[in-house]
Amino acid sequence: MTGRPLIGISTYLESRARWGVWELPAALLPVGYPRLVQQAGGLAAMLPPDGPESAAAAVARLDGLVIAGGPDVEPVHYGAERDPRTGPPAAERDAWELALIDAALAVGTPLLGICRGMQLLNVALGGTLAQHIDGHTEAVGTFGRHPVKPVPGTLYERAVPEETAVPTYHHQAVDRLGSGLVASAHAGDGTVEAIELPTATGWVLGVQWHPEMGEDLRVMRELVAAAARSRPGGAAAPGPQG
Repeated sequence: MTGRPLIGISTYLESRARWGVWELPAALLPVGYPRLVQQAGGLAAMLPPDGPESAAAAVARLDGLVIAGGPDVEPVHYGAERDPRTGPPAAERDAWELALIDAALAVGTPLLGICRGMQLLNVALGGTLAQHIDGHTEAVGTFGRHPVKPVPGTLYERAVPEETAVPTYHHQAVDRLGSGLVASAHAGDGTVEAIELPTATGWVLGVQWHPEMGEDLRVMRELVAAAARSRPGGAAAPGPQG
């Protein structure tokens, strides 16, 4: 196969969204996600929530998968009682994205989890979440920045070898790591900022921050390159655009 790898991105499901003269239910995605994929050399495809039984068929059409940020994961998925500070449930999205993650891991499709996506990756593999932490949200609706330090010898450290400041907006975090996962970056307060699955047949990484809100393409370039290698023939990904 030739051409740019096809990267699917999971989407939000909103009961009401407004554009032009319309106010309707919508599956939507902040434009930073597809732009980041495109700038890193991939083709972006939005994946609105569907029945979990459709996840394997969707993943089979993709070269790589991004699980996007969004609402808090329902605590029932990791056996916890709901903390009063945990946001409202997004049951349809939880079920769909957990099924996408399972399908990608089963066949070795390269996978990147972003914020909620990293947390869901951890939950999918039996891990738990801290339902509230302080200091990682600057203000409501405002992205902050803080430094994260890579763990030597990890997949993430090979992509980003130095400590770097990243765009961040979250109040939950990984607590107990899921089966096979290792931490590959930390914030200054010790919060796990990246996780990966060294035993996976494909490229699997989760980051707690929002690369789509920044200018550093390196993590997404690694996903796109892994997606290109995973296709029949292992065609090389084209260079980034822009």
